[in-house]
Amino acid sequence: MKADMTDLTTASGIPVPDNQNSITAGPRGPVLLQDFHLIEKLQHFNRERIPERVVHAKGSGAYGTFTVTHDITRYTKAKLFGAVGKQTGTFLRFSTVGGEKGSADTERDPRGFAVRFYTEEGNWDLVGNNTPTFFLKDGIKFPDFIHTQKRDPQTNLKSAQMMWDFWSKAPESLHQVTILFSDRGTPDGYRHMDGFGSHTYSLVNEQGERVWVKWHFKTLQGIRNLSAAEAVRLAGADPDYAQRDLFNAIAGGDYPCWSVEIQVMDDEQRVAWEAKTGWDAFDLTKVWPQGDFPRIPVGILELNRNPDNYHLDVEQAALSPSNIVPGMGYSPDKMLQARLFAYHDAQLYRVGTNHQHLPVNRPRCPFHNQQRDGAMAIANGGAAANYDPVRTGGPAAGGFGHGDAGWQLEGTAGRYDTRATDDHYTQAGNLFRLLSEEGKRNLVENIAGALSQADASTQDRQIAHFLRADPAYGHGVAEAIHRLGNNS
Repeated sequence: MKADMTDLTTASGIPVPDNQNSITAGPRGPVLLQDFHLIEKLQHFNRERIPERVVHAKGSGAYGTFTVTHDITRYTKAKLFGAVGKQTGTFLRFSTVGGEKGSADTERDPRGFAVRFYTEEGNWDLVGNNTPTFFLKDGIKFPDFIHTQKRDPQTNLKSAQMMWDFWSKAPESLHQVTILFSDRGTPDGYRHMDGFGSHTYSLVNEQGERVWVKWHFKTLQGIRNLSAAEAVRLAGADPDYAQRDLFNAIAGGDYPCWSVEIQVMDDEQRVAWEAKTGWDAFDLTKVWPQGDFPRIPVGILELNRNPDNYHLDVEQAALSPSNIVPGMGYSPDKMLQARLFAYHDAQLYRVGTNHQHLPVNRPRCPFHNQQRDGAMAIANGGAAANYDPVRTGGPAAGGFGHGDAGWQLEGTAGRYDTRATDDHYTQAGNLFRLLSEEGKRNLVENIAGALSQADASTQDRQIAHFLRADPAYGHGVAEAIHRLGNNS
């Protein structure tokens, strides 16, 4: 018994003699302030919840490996792709998007698909979703959009009116709305869905040549989705369904895998494709048709180790799309440009100034910088200088660094509203027409159930968008809403 008691210590390593009884003045008290173990225990308990993420609050994660299966060195000099068979450690965090930390895993929502690669040149974070597109093309709208997915400031309830009012006035969202209310809006756990980098990124090879790229993660478990009714049932019966499924599969040795693939577009192809389609290759609400830009296999991602401590590894995981390595680059995608700032800034607020020092966030390669001090400065540089001396001579600065020459800018700086000229409807209509008859029925019924809760003018405005995408799409939603009205 004595050995058990001495196993427990304060955070400073001091043995705790009694973890059951506070120090009191006599048997009835009051409690004495000198009981430091009691004070420390309560203080820590009061601070055990870091602020939850504004979006992607509820998530699951696992460690794994990425193995190169195909040579893409003609596109990139990034060392993790240097040889077929090369392996790199990874961490993947899945999540829902709009719900709070205690929300159900099966709610109709996009799913976050955020992958960290621990490369020898630093951490590469590919922070995407299980959809190839998003609701917006400009980050300035993002806070407004997310507010509509959260709670009404007066009622503190989720509001279909807020959601559909926003979507109906932002027709660029139509493609993603179609995906969200299709069967893929309620995936069967995390193992049976695809992942996407979603944005357009770039790759740079040893010669400094750039191509534009989209990343795809194709589940090797096969796509499986829940019906709307089953998703609702599980939300009540097992709200942690996806977390349980992922953890138990890995614990049982059934390691989920994804084929990592890319679409590639060079600048000449981009100019020709944009002229042909009228679509912007960097527009996050659009996909690159795979008939024009087929997927190229790169490797296999396998998840094979559950975290030992959820809070340490999953809750404190701090990924950011700004984390790229030599041989990779960004693009002029306006949503991506906003996220390059927003994600790192969110981690500074949520986890702390030195969040990169935590095990899940720490690079697996040597790192050196002049950042010092601040809360939790675990790897603080020791006696090394905390400044970089001004250097003379050496290579002339140019481009973005690491051999990336940068991209040419054109036009006059200003705010540009392209809503009147952009095509928001063709790709959404194409997706609708690709669905099976059952898939179309499920789509319009799912939309009708949610849209029927908005007011009539919002319904009419949104149905007009569906009609422009495909007449059958719009009429189907309108008829489904009418049936719901007759049944009420």
